Amino acid sequence: MVQQSSLLVNPVEPNELDEKLRLIPQDDEDQGCWGTRHTLVLLGFLGFANVYAMRVNLSVTIVAMVNQSAIPHINQTAVDICPVTPGSDQSGLVKDGEFAWDEYKQGIILGSFFWGYVLTQIPGGRLAELFGGRKLLGYGILSTSVFTLLTPFAARASDTLLIFCRVLMGLGEGVTFPAMYAMLAEWAPPWERSKMAAFAFTGAQFGTVITLPLSGILCEHGFDGGWPTVFYVFGTLGIVWFAVWMPLTADSPSRHKNISKEEKEYICSSLRDSIKRKSAPVPWRCMFRSKACWAVGAANVGHAWGFYTLLTELPSYMDNILHFNMKQNSFVSALPYLAMWLFSLLCSTIADLLISKQIFRVITVRKIFNSIGQYGPALALVGAGFIGCNTVAAVILLTLAVGLSGASYSAFQVNFVEIAPPYAGTLFGVTNAVANLCGFMAPYAVGVLVKGNQTLGQWRLVFLIAAGVYCVSNTIFLIFGSSQVQPWAECEDLGEDKTRKLL
Repeated sequence: MVQQSSLLVNPVEPNELDEKLRLIPQDDEDQGCWGTRHTLVLLGFLGFANVYAMRVNLSVTIVAMVNQSAIPHINQTAVDICPVTPGSDQSGLVKDGEFAWDEYKQGIILGSFFWGYVLTQIPGGRLAELFGGRKLLGYGILSTSVFTLLTPFAARASDTLLIFCRVLMGLGEGVTFPAMYAMLAEWAPPWERSKMAAFAFTGAQFGTVITLPLSGILCEHGFDGGWPTVFYVFGTLGIVWFAVWMPLTADSPSRHKNISKEEKEYICSSLRDSIKRKSAPVPWRCMFRSKACWAVGAANVGHAWGFYTLLTELPSYMDNILHFNMKQNSFVSALPYLAMWLFSLLCSTIADLLISKQIFRVITVRKIFNSIGQYGPALALVGAGFIGCNTVAAVILLTLAVGLSGASYSAFQVNFVEIAPPYAGTLFGVTNAVANLCGFMAPYAVGVLVKGNQTLGQWRLVFLIAAGVYCVSNTIFLIFGSSQVQPWAECEDLGEDKTRKLL
């Protein structure tokens, strides 16, 4: 009674009050320290670590693959170029790789992954909602692993075959995130949502942290010319992960063979009816008219542009502007993603605490952390654009730019499940398809801007564009964002006439 009275002191809308009461955690002392849902999230974490390992390894290996002496390069004595300092090890500054790809061609190759990636976002989300995400996620990663193993053969055969191979990898990976969102809608109690989503999805950052330095080492010391070893190692790990994922997971608690009765009841009672109507047709018209959907979509686009700009191009910046050699480059490029991984876990814990203790409304928590995750990186990128040749300051600012974006895992990244639980996979797929067009456009734009002109001024423009996109997208989310289940996504049984109107 005391708890309910305190809520009534500050009047809120009925559906918001219902949300607050529903989010009061149930007693989970009997659940133990580790449950089946935790195993699922752990395997999801390792799966997304593999997903990003296979996605980003080319960003490092391309430095070793390209014959820098065979492509046009700028005058290193130009005013707008950082000098090679006497203390830096520049034995590998000019690489003698196998391929004569200029910056434009490199941008096309790095961006080609996203051509396939965007195509399977929407069907991946809907298929996961209708038939479950377990097989979709598993086979998506398996197919990507196979094409990762084939990458060295494709690259040596022709540029076109390599691009085609990367497109097929994108097709496989495109279903992975929507599939996991659909599974979280079935497995994550509301008060555990931030932590479970953050832990699973930050496997991507963990994978990046491991992949960048390990790829640098393998490029220098691996077999078959060094760089192909990177693709052999991570492709094999993806296949091993698939062999573990399939027997240990299920689409929902009700389908899992080994989950305890107590944990099953704990999860199902917390979600109530929010996932029962997943077989209903998607109300596309209402979805596209929803301000909340546009808000979360805008946040996704802003995050994708800034994140993929740095994810695919940061090693090139470290190489051509800051003049790190291969080993230095790979280790320093990993620092921002280590920061992002740790910061996202910290933010998710704080976010769930603020929600479960009812210190702030859910949407207030989402907007606070989204602002940290987008305005913060914008400021850091502006600073990086004007810091000049101060290597230490540049690395710190770029680490902040990526690290602070980890707050988004407690913001718009979980907002899909909140505003449309039955359609979380589809909604994520739609917005992520648009957002990941930036995955192609970002490296392509960088390639166009810096082609034959790797200067501080050109990279400043790259950083300022990313900062501007961050600011615009977060402002839209602040104005129109919501955490309420949208009327068209309510889970009561709908009559035939009402269903037609929604469509």
